[in-house]
Amino acid sequence: MTDAATIPGPIDPPARLLMGPGPISAYPSVLRAMSAPLVGQYDPFMTAAMAETQELYRGVWGTRNDATLLIDGTSRAGIEAAIVSLVRPGDRVLVPVFGRFGHLLAEIAERAMAEVHTIETEWGQVFPVSVIEEAIVRVKPTLLALVQGDTSTTMNQPLDEVGAICAKHGVLFYSDATASLGGNAFEADAWGLDAATAGLQKCLGGPSGSSPLTLSERAVEVVRSRGRVEAGIREPGDASAADFVRSNYFDLGMILDYWGPRRLNHHTEATSMLYAARECARVLLLEGRDAVIERHRVAGAAMLAGVQGLGLTVFGDLAHKMNNVVAVEIPAGVPGDEARAAVLTDFGIEIGTSFGPLHGRVWRIGTMGYNAREDAVLTTLAALEAVLRRFGASVPAAGGTDAAADTFRAA
Repeated sequence: MTDAATIPGPIDPPARLLMGPGPISAYPSVLRAMSAPLVGQYDPFMTAAMAETQELYRGVWGTRNDATLLIDGTSRAGIEAAIVSLVRPGDRVLVPVFGRFGHLLAEIAERAMAEVHTIETEWGQVFPVSVIEEAIVRVKPTLLALVQGDTSTTMNQPLDEVGAICAKHGVLFYSDATASLGGNAFEADAWGLDAATAGLQKCLGGPSGSSPLTLSERAVEVVRSRGRVEAGIREPGDASAADFVRSNYFDLGMILDYWGPRRLNHHTEATSMLYAARECARVLLLEGRDAVIERHRVAGAAMLAGVQGLGLTVFGDLAHKMNNVVAVEIPAGVPGDEARAAVLTDFGIEIGTSFGPLHGRVWRIGTMGYNAREDAVLTTLAALEAVLRRFGASVPAAGGTDAAADTFRAA
């Protein structure tokens, strides 16, 4: 029997300003939405909220795709649902890798039993479109899987010409926009995307746990061609393809039936996460999609100017940097993890390290969603200056905050 004295008290997180590469501090209205009462999964209010969320995310993605919905799970769940549903065992998948999350796409495609081909470029760079097309011609893939914004390197891969190339060569085009959607331009229809997925915990300003997804009609045809309905809810005439999707939970055909007019039972929708995702999209569209992207651009430019004003070296090709995160080289002699911990414990601000070849070499500082604002940027730069001084780095007094403030005033 549990002793009452050993039971922890109610959850009471410390106050934090999350200025890393994600997750970030959620919009207050998103947190309020998550506390709304639960309803049944087929309650008219619930199904109406699902339909509203679909329409809102069509606006977020820049698409008219009917197949626009949420995957219950983190952004990785959306990635896996897209890849495992679009890729048959033995299909060729091409993944251009310019950071950690390209490797993730290749990993998931390999687990889907695809024949995976990768091309790689140096971390801190992106791919010229000509290099991607050359690889498509050489590999002849069924699917091109390409990260848009990779937070591990802070690079933003241009996508605007890739869709036309894929269409010319009969290749499905999927992009992981987890870290970029909402803070950087993304035009699903105009750029010729067949599938795209994201997460809430970056520029959309919500918690991790729901993954917005959109599919073109061409992608839906592929998914439907692999259709299977579970025994127990199967009706006469329901398809049961021999090469059905091997994941039950991530079978987009069944998920489409759940979100579509049949409302065919698949899982119990994560109600509070639906509320959160709906509010993330509502807030973005209420402010205006272009206005939100511009706010991210300005906040990101201010943070960039601020770290440069502190004399820090910025990592990567700045011409292709994401709006919402910057990577800075840790100054020589400064213990990176210890200094980052001091920013957290002394100022309540979280910044990030990185992965692989960049681990211990750079800090990643984000300006995303609710935190893409002037006070968050200036507070972070002031804290960073104080900690750098404490660890012996020579930095200009107010160099970061002055440079950032100038950027905001100019904007």
